[in-house]
This record gives sequence, structure tokens and C-alpha cells, in this order.
Amino acid sequence: MGCGEGSLVLPEISRFLGIVIAIYYNEHNPPHFHARYGPFKIEIAIRTLTVLAGKLPPKALGLVME
Repeated sequence: MGCGEGSLVLPEISRFLGIVIAIYYNEHNPPHFHARYGPFKIEIAIRTLTVLAGKLPPKALGLVME
């Protein structure tokens, strides 16, 4: 998921309840952040909170969107 994943370390912005929020430097548009929760990964647009790729369990997604 996402450009460069696996070759670059994601800078963590937040970590809570097993969820990791991170943002790549200089990645593709639209501006977005990544969330990981166990084996799940998701990319979410910052401006609209639209899911761009991936998925999370509903409860974890709710916490990320809060």
C-alpha cells in the first residue's frame, strides 16, 4: 500500500490502543495519512477523511476518524 512502503520508515504521528498513525514525507497526492492496526492498513485523505486504500475493522476506523 502506498509509494515506497517497505523501503522507507513511516514517521509516526500518533500511537494509541494498538493503532499507529503515520505520514510519509513527499508522497503522492492527495495529502493523506496511513493507519495500521495489527495486519490491517489504510490510507485516509486529510482534507475529506475519505478512505483512499485499504481497510480497518469498524471500531478501529471509528477511533481513527475521531
